[in-house]
Amino acid sequence: MIYLDNAATTYPKPRAVREAVHEALCRFGANPGRGGHAMAMSTAEAVFRCREELAAFFGLCDPSGVCFTANCTGALNTVIKGLLHRGDHVVTSGYEHNSVRRPLAALGAEVTEAEVYPGEPQRTVDSFRRAVREDTRLIICTHASNVFGFSLPIREIGALAHSLGIPFAVDAAQSAGVLPLDMQRDHVDLLCLPGHKALYGPMGTGALLCGSAVLPSPLTEGGTGSRSLQAEQPEELPDRFESGTVNVPGICGLCAGVRFVREQGREALAERETALMRRLYEQLAEVKGLCLYTAYPDLRVTVPMVTLNVEGLPSEDTAAQLAAAGVAVRAGLHCAPSAHRRMGTLAEGAVRLCPSCFTTAAAVDTTAKILREITRKALQSRESMLK
Repeated sequence: MIYLDNAATTYPKPRAVREAVHEALCRFGANPGRGGHAMAMSTAEAVFRCREELAAFFGLCDPSGVCFTANCTGALNTVIKGLLHRGDHVVTSGYEHNSVRRPLAALGAEVTEAEVYPGEPQRTVDSFRRAVREDTRLIICTHASNVFGFSLPIREIGALAHSLGIPFAVDAAQSAGVLPLDMQRDHVDLLCLPGHKALYGPMGTGALLCGSAVLPSPLTEGGTGSRSLQAEQPEELPDRFESGTVNVPGICGLCAGVRFVREQGREALAERETALMRRLYEQLAEVKGLCLYTAYPDLRVTVPMVTLNVEGLPSEDTAAQLAAAGVAVRAGLHCAPSAHRRMGTLAEGAVRLCPSCFTTAAAVDTTAKILREITRKALQSRESMLK
């Protein structure tokens, strides 16, 4: 199988990640922070090592601000539902995932969507500035579109938010491990990220990184292994957001994934993947009947991704034909209908292809050949119907 569905979850995982999960199941079988015996202590140390790795990777000064979640969605819900009240005004982009849109809708928040101008950071920042009101309680946006790949100028948006005294939260689902991201430099108060994508961790892992005194209320309360006598949830991080037993094997795998990216070089990995998408793009750009929605892959503007449609075919049909030929991709609306509405693909969705560090040039060439054949047959079918 040629796997190009890495924007959803990277596959395969590095050997070090698989080994770390196995080691955790064998060595770290006790609850971290719930006992003074040797296994509980060593488990807590293993979990803390992952906090340190993530804090260093994303420019967070205090590792205790790394709070583990089940996924990026859990982190985003914690931020939105823990900071806002019904009717509060929020500024987002027009390309947000449902993990942002739906919690805001459930709260009854008043949302202004700032326009995004790919490759034009100043116009985008000016759009965010115009969207802000005196009563704006939060600016929250994706770092990179999960459908079309283009990135937002979060450093400039973060500087704007801080100049106005508004908390700034970032959805790094498609950028964590790919694009440069430093919470201090980029003025990010709350960073939400998945572990299972470009950080190469297991599914079921994510984190909320808290970089300022602006903290949401917890979504859940319960046992934390600390301050057990009091009825109230502890205020200290990470206990504030980590009720119950954390996913120790997943966290150990995530720690190994972050180390893998750091050792390989985040920039080197991203450049290699971008080169692969350029290779794919160049082979498809002149194909009659094939529509490419992404710009020419460029890390200054996009994450490594190509999004397309075969004219006359629903995106799911194209994906099904690719699957039958041994190529795994994602089609449809990608849980981001606002992005499709802006791009004009809400009716048919789109086909998204995304590589990982394990993708080969041969796999890209094979995929391009299959797509050209699918397009040729679709065009032939349309022409015969018109006769």
